[in-house]
Amino acid sequence: MKKHLLTVLAACFCISVSFGQNRSTLSKKQWVDSVFKSLNKEERIAQLMVIRAHSNLGQDHINGVVNLIQKYDVGALCFFQGGPVRQANLTNYYQSLAKTPLMVTIDGEWGLGMRLDSVNKFPYQLTLGALPNEQLVYQMGLAVGQQMKRIGVHVNYAPVVDINNNPNNPVIGYRSFGEDKEKVSALGVAYTRGMQDAGIMACAKHFPGHGDTEVDSHLDLPVINKSIGSLDSLELYPFKAQFQAGVGSVMIAHLSIPSIDNSPNRPTSLSKNNVTDLLRDKMNYKGLTFTDALEMKGVAKFFPAGEAAVQALIAGNDMLCLPEDVPAAIEAIKTAIKKKRLKQNDIDDKVQKVLEAKYDLGLSQPQVVDTTNLLADLNAKTEDLKKQVARNTVTVLRNDANVFPYRLGQRIAYVGFGPSTVNTFGQRLAHDFHADTFALSYKADTAAVASVLQQLNSKTYDAIIVGVHDYSYRPANNYNISKNALDLWNALPADKTVTFLFGNVYAAKNFCNAKTLVAMHQDDEAFQQTAADFLRGSLSSIGRLPVSVCEFPYGTSIVLNNRVTTGSSAAWLGIDSIMNDAMAKKAFPGAVVIAVQNGEIKYHKAFGKYEYADDAKPVTLESIYDLASVTKVSATTIAVMKLYEQGKLDLNKTLGDYLPWVQGSNKAGLLIKDILLHQAGLSPFIPFYRETIDTNTGKPSEALYRSEMDTLFTIPVARNLYLRKDWTDTLHKRIVQSPLTAHGKYVYSDNDFILLGSIVETLTGMTLDQYVQKTFYTPMGMATTGFQPWKRFGVERVVPTEKETYFRRQLLRGYVHDEGASLFGGVAGHAGLFSNAYDLAMLYEMLLDGGTFNGEHYLKPETIQLFTAYNSDISRRGLGFDKPEKDNATSKSPYPSVLASPSTFGHTGFTGTCVWVDPEAKLVYVFLSNRVYDSRGNNKLSTMGIRGKVQDVIYKALKAEAAVQQPAPLETH
Repeated sequence: MKKHLLTVLAACFCISVSFGQNRSTLSKKQWVDSVFKSLNKEERIAQLMVIRAHSNLGQDHINGVVNLIQKYDVGALCFFQGGPVRQANLTNYYQSLAKTPLMVTIDGEWGLGMRLDSVNKFPYQLTLGALPNEQLVYQMGLAVGQQMKRIGVHVNYAPVVDINNNPNNPVIGYRSFGEDKEKVSALGVAYTRGMQDAGIMACAKHFPGHGDTEVDSHLDLPVINKSIGSLDSLELYPFKAQFQAGVGSVMIAHLSIPSIDNSPNRPTSLSKNNVTDLLRDKMNYKGLTFTDALEMKGVAKFFPAGEAAVQALIAGNDMLCLPEDVPAAIEAIKTAIKKKRLKQNDIDDKVQKVLEAKYDLGLSQPQVVDTTNLLADLNAKTEDLKKQVARNTVTVLRNDANVFPYRLGQRIAYVGFGPSTVNTFGQRLAHDFHADTFALSYKADTAAVASVLQQLNSKTYDAIIVGVHDYSYRPANNYNISKNALDLWNALPADKTVTFLFGNVYAAKNFCNAKTLVAMHQDDEAFQQTAADFLRGSLSSIGRLPVSVCEFPYGTSIVLNNRVTTGSSAAWLGIDSIMNDAMAKKAFPGAVVIAVQNGEIKYHKAFGKYEYADDAKPVTLESIYDLASVTKVSATTIAVMKLYEQGKLDLNKTLGDYLPWVQGSNKAGLLIKDILLHQAGLSPFIPFYRETIDTNTGKPSEALYRSEMDTLFTIPVARNLYLRKDWTDTLHKRIVQSPLTAHGKYVYSDNDFILLGSIVETLTGMTLDQYVQKTFYTPMGMATTGFQPWKRFGVERVVPTEKETYFRRQLLRGYVHDEGASLFGGVAGHAGLFSNAYDLAMLYEMLLDGGTFNGEHYLKPETIQLFTAYNSDISRRGLGFDKPEKDNATSKSPYPSVLASPSTFGHTGFTGTCVWVDPEAKLVYVFLSNRVYDSRGNNKLSTMGIRGKVQDVIYKALKAEAAVQQPAPLETH
């Protein structure tokens, strides 16, 4: 066997030489047509099959895979267990033998470590469900995608977007993001976007939702007795979000759901009602579909191997995953075509669709996996990302023992359930806190339990730290937590015992009576080290319970800032009072506030609802807001800064130097620097939209608008409202024709930034939204920040801005509020950006940290210093950025806060938003609201000074914390 394997591995060098000499220059259609015509009817059928491949099963298994590739030209491989270098070499070998390039797939929900030895695992999805936002999930998706790309995988069967609404589910559980449909949707989309941004096709599973089952479909056919209405409002919800986000494929589950198909024992994977009628027709999904493995008993128990493949194609599936018997399946499909149960044209259409996907995944070109430094490359990002997830998912469920943070002089003991020796967590407690340590294996007998208890009772401890480790992630046998361990736990003094759960949080059902309970979600080095750091007060707890357990509802989160005392943390409550008073007076329906100092979240809270109605959706930390003029600095200015430092944009050049369409006008000579300072003399505002209103009806002109997009009406102004595509030229013309005010006078103008946005597009060859997404938002993992959120997320997560009655005549939600920006399709230099508060804060953390974020460099410190300093003798402005009044300390109307240092920079937005960065205080402050909801005339936000008052409280709370952290002065006598 070893000799055969060495032959395979040696062949890979030759492959890398010869394979690269045959590069295709064909277009997609040409390549697909060429490959399709080269396939006979049997090979076309085989193109729809995904076969099992391992790299740890020896030569007989390899021979079997080779036979299926060479004899039938199967379309895809699905790799399972093995080693990374072996898999890479086999991938190269199999690709060299294939007549048609193989689509390589894998089931890697938490990366290649799920399948391959020596590759580190990324966190489980249930762990990710405890994160306060999706930024790290996007980064993980991107890292997983890069990992897959490195080893030659094209499709990852992830993410799981099943809603985990049954704690006894034997097959989903920790593979799900949790039980809340909004959170599952948001995290699932972030994971998908990350992977697909890396060039890997994501696969949302298990359609139409496998969360509410108690039977493992690997062993039998689960039954879900829910109505279509119930499925639509819950199980299907995350899939709708995936489709909106452009997920490349979907995996169809083996479930019996009578409300979808009441045929006896017919799994949804083989149901035309499910795949064609529901998924394709009703939900309008056009991407690839993969069946779940056809060898699973949920199918195989009721349908012979060949018949299962036939039924899956009749149902409307594209790819048949792991048919039990490939030759039998091909013969059965050929027979079904002869008997007209299947149409050859339908098979051909599916093959062409698969070939198109292969082209999009780069398979028209040679793909050879280089094994040099392969393992190091695959593990390059895992541990760092795992540490970040660990530090952001510490979830305190109850805190009655008041031991956080550990106070010097306290005597503590540590008892580790599960391991037979003291693990990393116990070692840290012994080292850092001089704790007495004990280990109790789940195999320990009653005598061992009695011995540990006797030793604990022989001393007086201020706290007993229990770490629950090494238990199963699956619910069978009570997660393998022994009765003896639980007996010991119940015998400990409840008021002194602090329990840390390292694993599936559902196991908390065994510890419902704990006085102090902390969920750490996973049990490895990163999470154990993080638990010790938390206990000693090095970080805060900001994780949230992803599922309900005991009496703890989904979302439970006791946020503990371990670095301050209870007394000083109460200073932050002033923000709550201001916000609640503002909402009571209808300054806005809801809002989100975040304050970050030195990279640590000091305050992050959501208030109120999306709308004023009693049954309106509550605002969450993930809610997305229209940033209005905060766009000017968060998109256009940072783009200008990047182009400036690259030498592509000179601040002392003119508009005419960069925009051909202003040449010959009185705008051509305006300096870029003056435009950034709002002192070039441009008109402050042009009501472009009025020209598009029919003067007789007062409605949008039928000559300029359509309710549906077509080839002429392509600009999305609002829901079901599309402007004629040539109107952009008219907008530019109106700016050119607009009168100039006095040059050198400060006049705040939207037109300044419309023009700057156009310069960015001219210099980069990309639209403004594409440029900032590629340059900043995507690499930084800012999952929600961007233009046109209706296209990226749908509208469910986006907070409505205004019930607008005079132009678009609708509730504006997901479409930009600013009329001018709407006529540009929602992408303009002055408005159009949307984000949640956390993602926006990250962008300004980058600016605060001298242009660096997570070790990556985006801007130079000197660029940031130049643009954020005072740059005008006649105003308070920086270059693009707003700043405090220069006489702020003595002004009767200090702005934005009397406590803001002169180095502060930021901007406000008309819809009720602001962001301010104070480099001296190392502070980022973001305030997002929809104060224009009832009417843009409602400006209680400003008249009540709410944003400034909140900012004042932040400074005062930080000062109070700093005072508490100062050591007490030495007494003198």
